[in-house]
Amino acid sequence: MLVPSIFNNSLSNDFFSDSFDHMFRDAFRSPFERGNSLACMSTDIQDLGDRYQMEVELPGYDKKDLKADLKDGYLTISAERNESREEKDDKGRFVRRERYMGSCQRSFYVGKNVTQEEIHASFENGVLKLVFPKKEAPAVEEKKYITIK
Repeated sequence: MLVPSIFNNSLSNDFFSDSFDHMFRDAFRSPFERGNSLACMSTDIQDLGDRYQMEVELPGYDKKDLKADLKDGYLTISAERNESREEKDDKGRFVRRERYMGSCQRSFYVGKNVTQEEIHASFENGVLKLVFPKKEAPAVEEKKYITIK
C-alpha cells in the first residue's frame, strides 16, 4: 500500500520515480522548494524608524512549541514539534501509524544593548511577531585581508 510521506511536501509517493530524474529536478529547485528549515522560518524584518519588527512564519506550530531567547546580542528563535498519527481498522489493528519529530532554529544579531524586557513578542495564525528597539551598536571592524602568494 502506498501512503503519502510526511517528510516531504508531496502527497504522492516517489517510490516508482527514477532516482536520477528526481536528483536532476532537485538541482534546479530553490532551497524553499526542497524543504529545508529556512522554508519553515521565512522571516520579514521591517524598519519602523525607532524600532524593528520581525515576522517569522511558523505554519503548523503552536505557541507552546516556540521558544525565543536573547544572549550576547543574539535573538534565537526555535520551534520544536512532535506529532503522532494512528489509523486503525474496525478490529483495532493498525492500518497506518506515523510519527514525526522536527525542529528548526534561527539566530539574528540585534545588538548587545537590546534587553529581554524591550522585546515584545506575539504569535497568531502561524506568524511570530517580534518588535524591538533600534539601539546604537558598535561599528563593525573592517576586514583586513591577507595576500596569499
